[in-house]
Amino acid sequence: MKHDSLQTEDFPLEIAASKFAALGSEQRLSVLRALVRSGPGGLSIGALGDRAGVTGSTLTHHLRILTQAGLVRQEKQGRSIICAAAAYEEVQALCDFLLTECCAECPGCNEHEDHHHG
Repeated sequence: MKHDSLQTEDFPLEIAASKFAALGSEQRLSVLRALVRSGPGGLSIGALGDRAGVTGSTLTHHLRILTQAGLVRQEKQGRSIICAAAAYEEVQALCDFLLTECCAECPGCNEHEDHHHG
C-alpha cells in the first residue's frame, strides 16, 4: 500500500528517530511484533505478556514507551488496561519513511509502490 501523503516534512527526522528509539529494545520489539501479528483487535495484557515473553511491570514499562511513541494504542476500562493494539498507520508510516529515505538516492528503488526490498 502506498502512502502518497507521507512527506519528509510531515514526518520530521527527530520524530522518526524517537519512534525508532522506542523500538531499540529487544523486548519492546517483541511486544510490538506480537501486537502486529495479533491483528487490529489487539490482545489482553495477559495474552500479550504470554506471546511476547514479557510480563508484569516490565511489560507495563515497555507499553508506556511504545504508546508514547505512538506505535501502540491501549484501551482502559476503569483502572485496568484491557487491550493493547498496534497503531498500524504509525507503524506503516515509519516503515514508509525508512524505505523512502533510505532509497531516496537509489535509482529505480522507488519505482515500485510496495517497496519490496530483498
